[in-house]
Amino acid sequence: MTIPEPNQHSGPVAGHIGTGRVFEPPLVASGKLFLGDWALIDLPDFLWPVLVLSEFGTSWVRRFVDWQRDVLKDLPAFEDQAFVADCLDGRLTGLDRLVAQIPDARESIRLRAEEHELLPDSVQQAMSAYPGRPAGWLVEASRNADKETYRRIAVALREVLTDGHREAIIKCIGFWSAASAGTFRSTSEMIELLKVYPGDMDTRTKTDVVVRASWGARRSMLVHDNEGHFDETSRWSDSFWVENLRSSLCMRDKRTQDDEPPPDGEALPDGNETSHGESEVNLQQLTMDMLASYVQALEISEPGAAHDTDRQEVHAGLVARLGRDLIAVLGAPDLWCMEHSAHIVRGLVETRIYLEWMSKQDPSIYPKYKDYGAGKAKLYAKIMDELPEEARTEDLEDGIEELQRLSYNGDVIDHRVVDTRDTFAGGKSLRAMAKECGLLDFYRQLYYMASGVSHSEWWSVESHAMVRCQNVLHGGHLIPNLMLNAGGNREIARSWVDQFETLVHFSLRTLEISKEAFEKSFDWLYGDDSGDPQEPDSESSADR
Repeated sequence: MTIPEPNQHSGPVAGHIGTGRVFEPPLVASGKLFLGDWALIDLPDFLWPVLVLSEFGTSWVRRFVDWQRDVLKDLPAFEDQAFVADCLDGRLTGLDRLVAQIPDARESIRLRAEEHELLPDSVQQAMSAYPGRPAGWLVEASRNADKETYRRIAVALREVLTDGHREAIIKCIGFWSAASAGTFRSTSEMIELLKVYPGDMDTRTKTDVVVRASWGARRSMLVHDNEGHFDETSRWSDSFWVENLRSSLCMRDKRTQDDEPPPDGEALPDGNETSHGESEVNLQQLTMDMLASYVQALEISEPGAAHDTDRQEVHAGLVARLGRDLIAVLGAPDLWCMEHSAHIVRGLVETRIYLEWMSKQDPSIYPKYKDYGAGKAKLYAKIMDELPEEARTEDLEDGIEELQRLSYNGDVIDHRVVDTRDTFAGGKSLRAMAKECGLLDFYRQLYYMASGVSHSEWWSVESHAMVRCQNVLHGGHLIPNLMLNAGGNREIARSWVDQFETLVHFSLRTLEISKEAFEKSFDWLYGDDSGDPQEPDSESSADR
């Protein structure tokens, strides 16, 4: 494989290959790099060994090795031992492939698993939580999953995702299977490492790295030979994550967030009216409750395809970011004017156009939007890293580290593309997006003026920050205005809240949130007139 040479030799994107305003790391520019998410796609396929090792510890993996050896002995007549070994790599889909070719293997797989105590009741109950799982015959009895069952599953998943050694143990099951079948081929160094793995503490860490890297290379080889090799794995992972979304609510880190959204769309405090009541509404509290109900509706609604989380994350992130800005401004009535809060109007317009335009594109636009932002985080980190040593503080170092994290660029391979075009849509302007999705008038009538204020166009500076000198001897020139804008324009603040309500409705409709989830979350606001998020009440303020 030929890696192209960088054409950028200075500045924050040195070492990259620039094409126009897009800068790619050499490996990405080669077109040969594929980044997979083993946790999202592959981990559910290893549910059985993940649960067993969580229950009994990683040393129990030797029982899987003994199980593999015994099943291989039970199937000596099958000529393709490499195929059998590949199917005994710990994946549930592998067991189904094996049984499809050798129906008699089912009895051997179950019998040997029970002999080696690999199907305890707790593991069977946890696996029964997913009726659509591959190798459903492995656990014959259907059992009801309770809260404790899902807790055990969550613990098992967290252990693998946070412990590189445990991950390597799971991924090594396939190598041990090939070794038992006599079909394992690798470098002499890896073979020597595996002979004493995982018992030799001196080589364990090194072997962990070798196993994880080799597992990824082998997976890529299988995809190269057969593009659809892991199709069943992907279908099962979709089902797995959707079932988990149905069975449990989202959780937040209590160290960074003290308050959870109200569990059942709690009503406003006494004395506050809703958007359908009197004019004296606590606008900040109303917006806080509306945002909390939006989050609740997302969490309790039936989930879509698990791999469509990009769409929901982008919607939720943009709505939450705008809602947080609005809540902060609504807490300071002095800012209720165009001069001091033009960014709120810009945010309302920009967010609505972004979400409307993206909803009309291919779903790949959502990860593209996120990748564009991650590339900017990488660029900003490199720019900040240019500061001389004497200007670097602990906070600056923390900021660089955080931006590097937000770039999701990996510690080993530099794969993050830096796109410096004006927008995530290949440089397409916000105005062009607005025109394409029928919001051009909305853009022109609100965004233009707010942008003029934000960018200090002279008409705005003159209107807000200057006054005419009253000394007739000075010829009527302009001087700075020392009187602050009084703000307090409740009408303009109310319009922001109404537009935010419209945005919430639009987002929930686009995400196809169920009517039941909408009604439960927004009953405090709309009561019996809640309608359906697919077709909101045309008389509500959300449609004004």
